[in-house]
Amino acid sequence: MKVLVFGKTGQVATELARRVPDDVEAVLLGRDAADLTAPAKCAAEITARKPDLVINAAAYTAVDKAEEDEHTARVVNGEAPAAMASACAEAGIPFLHISTDYVFDGTGETPRAVDAATGPLGAYGRTKLEGEQGIQNTNAAFAILRTSWVFSAHGGNFVKTMLRLSETRDKLTIVADQVGGPTEAGDIAAALWAMALAFRAGKGVTGTYHFSGAPDVNWADFAREIFARAGRTVEVENIPTSAYPTPAKRPANSRLDCSDLARDYGISRPDWRAALDRVLQELERVKA
Repeated sequence: MKVLVFGKTGQVATELARRVPDDVEAVLLGRDAADLTAPAKCAAEITARKPDLVINAAAYTAVDKAEEDEHTARVVNGEAPAAMASACAEAGIPFLHISTDYVFDGTGETPRAVDAATGPLGAYGRTKLEGEQGIQNTNAAFAILRTSWVFSAHGGNFVKTMLRLSETRDKLTIVADQVGGPTEAGDIAAALWAMALAFRAGKGVTGTYHFSGAPDVNWADFAREIFARAGRTVEVENIPTSAYPTPAKRPANSRLDCSDLARDYGISRPDWRAALDRVLQELERVKA
């Protein structure tokens, strides 16, 4: 099976490259080969390369910057995935796509079901939702995987930020009224490959799914766990979101109901604490 992956250096794309199944040929396209600000060219790559399946692991993820550059975010997050899905529909091949908990408004305290009402709070969430809708409006066989709080040993993420701050700070104030499931990029990549193989076997199910690490936790407690497992002595003080204003509003409730993914693909929520240990060990190896 030949799989075309949009994305090459991002957190999930990096992990997809590291976990390619033995009998799969993966071609990863970076921005130089496939710029998502040019959706038609991305679609043309699919037509020209003739893959058996496409995974889109590229996106405009600068949440705050999207507030002032929603046009670019819309092209990358909304128009490009729709163009890719259309090309996949024409070629008769499946399309896998990563989305986000930001498509919801973050109200309530219960995990959001896949079919729960959406209501993005900002430009990033709006454009990601537009991408989902564009994919759903094609005739492609697709699977959209909404995830949350992505971390890994690569790129920029909360875990690496906390470790960097702990080098010079012995006390930090962290938001404690936003709750979600931290999700390691390697676990997301593993889930995507499992779904890809299911489609190859004729067992793929078209639809939108949720995938996040367990158990759900707030940012402050996530930080405490990072410091504890990394052996860093840092005091964490809980603060409300109102004390840490950002250009883009963050959802307070990012809990995701992942039961549909377990039912249709046999993929359960991974323990983010075990994943955190793996990431910390990798970062230590890199440092050494």
